[in-house]
Amino acid sequence: MSVYSPKKYWGEVAENYVSADAGGLAPVLHPGAPAWFNQLIDKQQFHAVRRGLALAKIPSGARSLDVGCGTGRWVRRYRQLGFRATGLDVTPGMLKTARQCGTAGALVAGEGYRLPFADAVFDFVSDVTVVQHIPPELQPAAIGEMIRVLKPEGHLLLFELIRGRGSHIFPRSPENWIEQATSQGATLLGWFGQEFLLADRLFVRMAQSVSGRNGGPVNTGAPGADSSSRTGSVVRNAFWQLRRITASVSAWTDPLIEKICPAKFATHGVFVFRK
Repeated sequence: MSVYSPKKYWGEVAENYVSADAGGLAPVLHPGAPAWFNQLIDKQQFHAVRRGLALAKIPSGARSLDVGCGTGRWVRRYRQLGFRATGLDVTPGMLKTARQCGTAGALVAGEGYRLPFADAVFDFVSDVTVVQHIPPELQPAAIGEMIRVLKPEGHLLLFELIRGRGSHIFPRSPENWIEQATSQGATLLGWFGQEFLLADRLFVRMAQSVSGRNGGPVNTGAPGADSSSRTGSVVRNAFWQLRRITASVSAWTDPLIEKICPAKFATHGVFVFRK
């Protein structure tokens, strides 16, 4: 079994899914999913990030850094919001796609746990589903680096998985994400759960269960069969047609679900800190 290397893994993703959609969503969200699904998730994430920005009260003209910027979607949006935005990513292929998608401004190659910036240069640093993909032993260093490059009173937004598992996914509990930042001098302003999608999660779990019992790959992209075969293609299409219903209903009901369920029931947490 090969050792997980973030640079290698995301380099392959950037290469294999570079032309999957014009907005560059596939490489940074769900590479094997239809475009509509990534657009739905992106819309939800954008709403959550704007909510975090409002909590932090980031002013126009703030100097921002998006760590693990991937194909540049947040850099582009931060610029639209009036920030002086910089993006950093370890993968040259991601940065190439970011430029092809029209990302203006500074794009820097570098690793999240060794940021190539001086101390206290940014007003705002964001990390949207990035540290969760860094091996656990390097996660504290990555969060410490993001705090280091913040100006005093600057703000950090962490948007990370709080449940799930995978060969390249290393989530933490909400309490642990908070401890990682507060132990390095940051103060938590608030946090909320993001992406409950309860009906969709239940449907995917059922599909995976049926897939496993039938001897097929437990894969949300093609449950029950190899998608390269004719049968696999039919199963995959049926899966995504049904999931379009469950995902859409889930996204529509999420605001209500958030009022009913504890934040820890979500798949992600959005944490806002002040240095």
